[in-house]
Amino acid sequence: MNLKRFFGGLLTILGIVGLIYTAVLFAGASAETRDIKSVIIYGILGIVFFTSGISLVRTTKDES
Repeated sequence: MNLKRFFGGLLTILGIVGLIYTAVLFAGASAETRDIKSVIIYGILGIVFFTSGISLVRTTKDES
């Protein structure tokens, strides 16, 4: 099993989870209690993990 592909898949899953958590935080809070800083941080981390995971899976050659 290729370790880079596994790590890329793991990063992609973490990115998806981060983006879903960001959406839950954004949709679940009212206007007064919305914490913009945490929404921005989780959103940026989710996007970074997702794009790096997809990139790692795409560029890794299959050597089986």
